[in-house]
Order: sequence, then structure tokens, then C-alpha cells
Amino acid sequence: MTEQDPDYLTIDEIAARYRVTVPTARYWRHTGYGPKGVKVGSRVLYPRAEVEKFDHELRRRAAVA
Repeated sequence: MTEQDPDYLTIDEIAARYRVTVPTARYWRHTGYGPKGVKVGSRVLYPRAEVEKFDHELRRRAAVA
């Protein structure tokens, strides 16, 4: 992500980023997998820092495997 990216991503952006469907991204949230989201009103948004943390964890796991 670059500095021009928004501070928060939507569920649609998360699904597109990880090339999964929106229902899969919702399921991840339900099971505790994926970047941590925050509830803002009726929406769930994903802080950029949490997305980067999840990306780092994915890379770390791939390096170990």
C-alpha cells in the first residue's frame, strides 16, 4: 500500500486485494482470520495498519512453509 491509499479499506476492497469473494472475506472476519476490522456504524472497515500486519504474517508463514 502507498501513502495515497485510504486509512481504511472496505470489505469490497479487502476481497479484491486477496482475490476472494465478499462472502469469503466476511467469513474470515467471522472466524477471526484475516486483517482485523473495526465496526463504524453499520459498516466494517479495515485499518491499513491491520492489513499490512496481515500481509506480513502471510509472507512470514510462506517463508516457513
